[in-house]
Amino acid sequence: MANAKYVSVHGGHSGEFCHHAKDQLEKIILSYINHGFSWVGITEHVPGFSQELLYPDQQEAGFTPEFLLERFDRYMQKCKQLQVKYADQIKIYAAMEIETYTDYDSFIPALITRFKPDYIVGSVHYVDDLGFDYSKQQYDNTAEAIGGYDELYCRYFDIQYNMIKTLQPAVVGHFDLIRIFDEDYPTRLMKPEIMKRIVRNLELIKELDLIMDFNLRSLLKGATEPYISGPILKIAREMDIAVVPGDDSHGLANIQINMDQAIATLAEYGFSTNWQQPKVITYE
Repeated sequence: MANAKYVSVHGGHSGEFCHHAKDQLEKIILSYINHGFSWVGITEHVPGFSQELLYPDQQEAGFTPEFLLERFDRYMQKCKQLQVKYADQIKIYAAMEIETYTDYDSFIPALITRFKPDYIVGSVHYVDDLGFDYSKQQYDNTAEAIGGYDELYCRYFDIQYNMIKTLQPAVVGHFDLIRIFDEDYPTRLMKPEIMKRIVRNLELIKELDLIMDFNLRSLLKGATEPYISGPILKIAREMDIAVVPGDDSHGLANIQINMDQAIATLAEYGFSTNWQQPKVITYE
C-alpha cells in the first residue's frame, strides 16, 4: 500500500465546463501533477439534450441544450490540448461521464462518434427521466413517483444493468449512488429484490472486465463511506472485479482529499493497488 500511486478514474470536473464545479481545467490538471498523480481521467458530464432534462441549477442559470453542447465541444478540445501539453508529467484521459435518460442509447453513441473520448464513465443520475441526486426533496419526490424507495432502488439497478450491457463503459461510476439521501441504505441494500440486482450487475461488470469507480465524493458531503458501500465492495472483491479510486473532484479543493483513506480501505479489502487503467476506445 505504501507504494500505491495516486490516480483518479473519475474526476476533473471544472467550473470552466461544469456549472456545479469550480476553477479552471488547466489549474486542476496542474494540481493533479503537484499532488503526484500518475494518471487521471477527466470525465466531464455530457450535455443534456432537452430543457426538461437539465439540472435545476442549469435551468435557473438559463442554460439551453445548445449551449451545453457547445460548451462540451470546448471541453473536449481543451482537455485534448492539455493531454498533449502535460504528457511528460501526467497521463491524462480525455473522457466523459454519461447519463441514462430516454434515448441515451442513441444519444451517447452519437456523442462518442463526434467527440471521440478516450473512455466513458457509465453513471446513472436519472430514474425514468427523474433526477434524484440534486437534493433530498428531489430524491423524495422521485421515490414517490416511482412507487417508493425500494422500487426506486430496483429501477436504478435495472437501468444501470441495461446501460452497462448496452454501452459497456470502461468505468462504472459511483455504483450505489442511489443511496445518496437514504439514511436506511445499509438495511435497504440487503433486501433480496435489491441485492439480487446488485449481484447481477456485478456479474456483468466482471464478465465485461470493467472498472468500478471507488468514488470519494460522498465523504465530502458527510457520508461515512464512499460509493461503493462495504457489503457491495466485499462482493466485488470476491468476484475479483477491479476497483479504482475516483475523487470525482469538482474543483481544486477536492483533489487528493481522502485519497489515502481510499487506498487504505481498498488494500484492507484485498484489492490490488497496482491500479487497472481504463480500456481506451479505439476509432477507425
